[in-house]
Amino acid sequence: MASETLLARISDYANRPNPYPLYAELREAGPVVRQADGSHLIGTYHEIAALLHDPRMSADPRSRSTPSPSEEAGRLPFLRLDDPEHHRQRTLTMRPFGPPHSPGRIDAMRGEIAHITGELIEALRDRRQIDVVDDFAYPLPITVICRLMGVPREDESLFQGWTEVIVAAADIGPEDDSTERDKAGLQARQEMGRYLVNLAEQRRDRPTGDMLSDLINEPDPALRLTVEELADNTILLFIAGHETTVNLITNGALTLLRRPDQLDRLRREPDLLPRAVEELLRYEPPVHMRERIPLADIDIAGTTIAKGSSVILALASGSRDPKRFHEPDRFDLTRPDNEHFGFGSGIHLCYGAPLARIEAETALRALLPHLGTAHLVQDPPPYRQNAMLRGPRHLPLEL
Repeated sequence: MASETLLARISDYANRPNPYPLYAELREAGPVVRQADGSHLIGTYHEIAALLHDPRMSADPRSRSTPSPSEEAGRLPFLRLDDPEHHRQRTLTMRPFGPPHSPGRIDAMRGEIAHITGELIEALRDRRQIDVVDDFAYPLPITVICRLMGVPREDESLFQGWTEVIVAAADIGPEDDSTERDKAGLQARQEMGRYLVNLAEQRRDRPTGDMLSDLINEPDPALRLTVEELADNTILLFIAGHETTVNLITNGALTLLRRPDQLDRLRREPDLLPRAVEELLRYEPPVHMRERIPLADIDIAGTTIAKGSSVILALASGSRDPKRFHEPDRFDLTRPDNEHFGFGSGIHLCYGAPLARIEAETALRALLPHLGTAHLVQDPPPYRQNAMLRGPRHLPLEL
């Protein structure tokens, strides 16, 4: 019965500080482990990789045999859609974000990201105790995504409440009564969507050089998002643009503080930072699980999974699979061939990965001089409730 309750145990808040022994148990029991709630849990690297690239696997929750009423009735961003509609909306949303249509936008933000980072670090100069999350890892990416989208500074604080409710509603776990959580998430999405659409409309024919301006002023009617698509996908940009980066930066600081030898080496050899970020994405990723639904009965390693079933891909487990990575539980700044699942894989590979990498590298570079003399106030620190987007809620340090 133990393997049939793995998802419940992974989702149990008591295991949030260290779910990795449970992932090892999952891989031993797998590749496919049916759960008591009828879902299937998969934690081995090669099976996850194959399923992320399998066109028979749907990201659309409405493909489930029993979708929730809110999913059935609501609209979805492209992250939860399948091709060809996924490709259409992703392509249109990405036009003002990155290559091939806007190849320089993210790289051009390096200076601004460094400036924002510098201001946050300067504010900590005379402090004896800080919270890495509240004082640094949260305000950095929310400020960056707001600047990218064109949100006025005085409105940046609105997004924290909205995103926390939306992320809570999107968590993965065994079946429970999520009616109130879904209702709160829908309300937050509606409020956030209305705000973003109204802000975009203010820029119609009066562009201000930001992404909202570019999206609303697209000159080709065939390349414009509808108002509903604009709302859904700009909400997605905000959630994905900061929530996971907060966890990546905080997990990075915590990992380095726990491994002073690796921290010392990184301080001596800061050119290793890009590789350090990749290893953090493998070793302590911000996204731990994704759901997929088979569009037909499929066979995985001798197990038949029925059409419409819920399949939970434990990405964080796959990135520590010893059949793919040498000594996977060791944090290695110089790890070669590091093809992790930190940004997913396949057609839903994270579109914001270039921005997240720049932010994480800039943030850790700025933190390195301070981490050398810092001490954890609490280890493990308190974690966020969410099992899918895992990271500390606070990370207090004595400087």
